[in-house]
Amino acid sequence: MNTPKDILLKMYETMLLIRRFEEKAGDLVASGEIKTPCHLYIGEEAVATGVCQALNKEDYIFGNHRSHGHYIAKGGSLKELMAELFCKAAGCSKGKGGSMHVIAPEVGLLGTPPIVAASVPIAVGAALSSSIKGEDRVSVSFFGDGATNEGVFYESLNFAALKKLPVIFVCENNLYSTHMPISKISADTNIAKKASIFNMPGLKIDGNDVIKVYQTAKKAIKQARKGDGPTLIECVTYRLRGHVGFSDDLDKGLRSKKELDSWMARCPIKMLEELLTKEGILSESEKNQISQKIEREIEEAVIFAKESDYPEEKELNKDIFKEN
Repeated sequence: MNTPKDILLKMYETMLLIRRFEEKAGDLVASGEIKTPCHLYIGEEAVATGVCQALNKEDYIFGNHRSHGHYIAKGGSLKELMAELFCKAAGCSKGKGGSMHVIAPEVGLLGTPPIVAASVPIAVGAALSSSIKGEDRVSVSFFGDGATNEGVFYESLNFAALKKLPVIFVCENNLYSTHMPISKISADTNIAKKASIFNMPGLKIDGNDVIKVYQTAKKAIKQARKGDGPTLIECVTYRLRGHVGFSDDLDKGLRSKKELDSWMARCPIKMLEELLTKEGILSESEKNQISQKIEREIEEAVIFAKESDYPEEKELNKDIFKEN
């Protein structure tokens, strides 16, 4: 196995942290305690975890409407994220962003614009800035399969390839654009192939295999860092909850239980856990310790969020424009 044991264990813990956080958030949405719409990352944890593990703290990432996982994987504060879901002033976006506008500039997460494909040109702009300044910094844009049908996606790939910018385009292809299967939207569902138009590498990988994601991202990031330009990585994955909220969307008749069950059997956390156990890297006691630690952290985050204050009315017009 080429990946060091400490990195494997760190990725396992990160994925489990994202999963447990999202499950708790889903419960709080169901109970009505969290009011902001939440697009849960359950099932897709390997993508954010694998990519962010390959990045430096100083590198930039940009997310979308389903970005709790990106925030956590890049090292954002669990307490501040939970507080933001409760729309409290102690939240990472000061209670003004909710679930779909989380931010953590202190660890390189510069924003999660929920407009489809919006993070793609912003990441390119950040990469252009880094290139002009001569900074050793890579930018990553996370987006869904639906974003690849937007014109700005193609414009951004073209400009990034033309200027050989240090940016990685990570498509989290969960096979559905809101509720529409990708096969009913795109004449050609091979997203990675689109990169060839712009003479850049396009790779299609198993997005539920965190080791594969990590190794692929690491190579692409190394190439970008040394000036070889961008890469498009299509990570085929699946969201185990519905488009938004805590349900599984089976009641809508848009996907079958058979399909859902087949992807649940390929849960990225379960796959890595089985591998680590088989290789003697993760013992039962270590697994329990990690689980208990995560449960404590999440419970502390919930208490912090509930005890925090809401923003004051005088804060309403602040943070809209850059202040001198």
